[in-house]
Amino acid sequence: MSLQDLRKTTDEIDSKIIKLLSERLKLSRQIGQEKKESQKPIEDRQRETQVIKNVRDLAKKEGVSPEDVERIYKLVIKASKSVQGLEVGFQGEPGAYSQEAAVSFFGPSVETGPFDTLEEIFAAVQEGTLPYGIIPVENSQVGSITRSYDLLLDTDVMVRGETQIKITHYLIANKGATLESIKKVYSHPQALAQCAGYLKMLGCEVIPTYDTAGSVRMIKEEKIMDGAAIASAKAAQIYDMKILASEIEDNHNNTTRFFILSSQDSAPTGNDKTSIVFMLQHKPGTLYEALRAFADRGINLTKIESRPTRQKPWEYNFYLDFEGHRKDAVIQEALAHLKDHCTFLKVLGSYPKATAILKEFEK
Repeated sequence: MSLQDLRKTTDEIDSKIIKLLSERLKLSRQIGQEKKESQKPIEDRQRETQVIKNVRDLAKKEGVSPEDVERIYKLVIKASKSVQGLEVGFQGEPGAYSQEAAVSFFGPSVETGPFDTLEEIFAAVQEGTLPYGIIPVENSQVGSITRSYDLLLDTDVMVRGETQIKITHYLIANKGATLESIKKVYSHPQALAQCAGYLKMLGCEVIPTYDTAGSVRMIKEEKIMDGAAIASAKAAQIYDMKILASEIEDNHNNTTRFFILSSQDSAPTGNDKTSIVFMLQHKPGTLYEALRAFADRGINLTKIESRPTRQKPWEYNFYLDFEGHRKDAVIQEALAHLKDHCTFLKVLGSYPKATAILKEFEK
């Protein structure tokens, strides 16, 4: 068979593959409708795990790399969830880093919707009017987002997933503005803190706002020519603004971790994390005994932090992340041990571990 014939046959196979993908997506739309009518969540991690296992097994039988097939099918699954009407709420304006994190987790076709506050996202997920929310919980440079953790404690919303993205900040202004003309800089307090060194060198007035991308929209709508905003390159693109300076964050390894919220957490995948919050009895050695629940069983702790209970002065809740799923036998044993030393214990959710730090939006 000639090269031309081989290419023709390849094109015919590609045509069949596209037609089959089209049929698969049509079925996904029908599945999405059935899920909506039965009020089931769009995302089903257990089903996704089974699909990946099936196609890997098929790949082995056909002499194809299971790893390559898995990568392809993860994209197919993302596309399938998107046509099912997956919707994710984020805090801020279009172009916000939380929207970027939603796209990185669910795929580029996901439907996202802006909310003014974190409280509104939690309320919508808890009421069932929003299937998923995404919230920032921790930054590698300035630490935890305390309001997010307080809301996780106060509501019945659960953590269903996590993702991490590298945060690159840009100084954005109206067209016609120059770096020398900027007297004021607007952004979310977290972004301002992450760019403290650059802002000190710039010598401008710093004005906190509720959102990064929202600051860009504000200086555009109000035609503030002596002001700039700190936000993503995507925000500059969305609002057709000028980038005056790039990569102005103090630490170029600046990374933010996000939680995906839902009415329930994820099924076990074998590569999971669990987040909990608890309050200890006021007895000597109780923290030591609590942590022994994990140390004695070889469970790796990935984060521990204390926060005021907001009920009595000098009483604290402990937030803990560790490897494993709450349904794992060894984790259930550890939680039972821990409960013996607690006055309060709440599992915030079990979810697949984030596998990579993803880059920012395409410029």
